[in-house]
Amino acid sequence: MKVLLTKDVYKLGRAGDVKRVADGYGRNFLMPQGFAVLATPGALKQVDKIRKQATEKRTLLNSEMGAVADKLAALSITFAAKAGETGKLYGSITTQDLTNAIKAKSGIEVKKQQVDMQPLRSLGEHKAHVRLTMDLIPEIKIVVYREGESEPGPEADAAASSSKATPEPKAEKATSEA
Repeated sequence: MKVLLTKDVYKLGRAGDVKRVADGYGRNFLMPQGFAVLATPGALKQVDKIRKQATEKRTLLNSEMGAVADKLAALSITFAAKAGETGKLYGSITTQDLTNAIKAKSGIEVKKQQVDMQPLRSLGEHKAHVRLTMDLIPEIKIVVYREGESEPGPEADAAASSSKATPEPKAEKATSEA
């Protein structure tokens, strides 16, 4: 099915583009959400108008989100995690963990769907991209270090002492004699 995009769709195209999509994708997602209309001759006459409106909207949104993108690009997030001798984590650091850390550190609320990264499963330095708009995709630096070691970087002493939580006491097993 051919559709005319009325809004920018991530990984598909920009507003005003005519795309061939699967019938179900167009009928069940793009059209009900208002992202596209069927590419009829009447709709194709409106391509220039749709592109002009989308370009104006995109430039306005990019100018508003520019400061947020700069703040996110300067952000460096550290995680303390338990890891084996080879540097492989016993768990993983997910997009949800990253969004919670971004909100705690900078106050910027990001949805986990906007974060483009695979779950982190090893120690070291990693990069993640946050998709704010189609054009603004800042890169965030993520440092994962072994729990119990000092945090790497120049602010290691101050951040390590403030970010470490006190370990929870283990609950003793209650035995009942019957």
